[in-house]
Amino acid sequence: MDHKISIYDKNNMPSEAKQEAIASFLYTHLDEYGDEKKYISKCMDYALEKFDSKGGFVMTIEDGDTIKAATIFNHTGMGGYIPENILVYIATHADHRGEGLGSTLMKNAIDHAEGDVALHVDRDNPAKGLYEKLGFTNPYLEMRLKR
Repeated sequence: MDHKISIYDKNNMPSEAKQEAIASFLYTHLDEYGDEKKYISKCMDYALEKFDSKGGFVMTIEDGDTIKAATIFNHTGMGGYIPENILVYIATHADHRGEGLGSTLMKNAIDHAEGDVALHVDRDNPAKGLYEKLGFTNPYLEMRLKR
C-alpha cells in the first residue's frame, strides 16, 4: 500500500470534514488513553491557530481516504525552560498496529517539530517503549493539582 504523510497547520488548513475525520479517528483509536472528542478538537484548533495560540501541527498517515495514524503537536512558545513542543495525541488504527506506522509518524513529526518535544504517557501504555527507543527519557516526576 502507498502511504501518504500529510502535515496540516495554519498555512495548510485541513477542511472541516478532514478535521472532523481526524478528531473522530483519534477519539476512536486512542482507546483508554484518550480524551473526550471535544478536547481533541480543541487541541487541534490550538495547533491550527484557530484562536490566539502558539500553534503547532497535525500530521497523518493515510492510505487513500483512510487515516491509519495521526498526531497533534502543540507549540508552547516557552523554549529554553519548557520544551517548545508537546506531543498531545498520537494513535495508530487498531487494525494496523505493529506495522511500523506509529514509529514512522513519530520520526516524521519529531523531524518536523522545531526544538525539544515533551509528552505524557501512562506507565502501562505500550507506546512507552517506542518513545524510549526514539530517545525520550523520564527525568521528572509530574505532579498535578486538579480542581
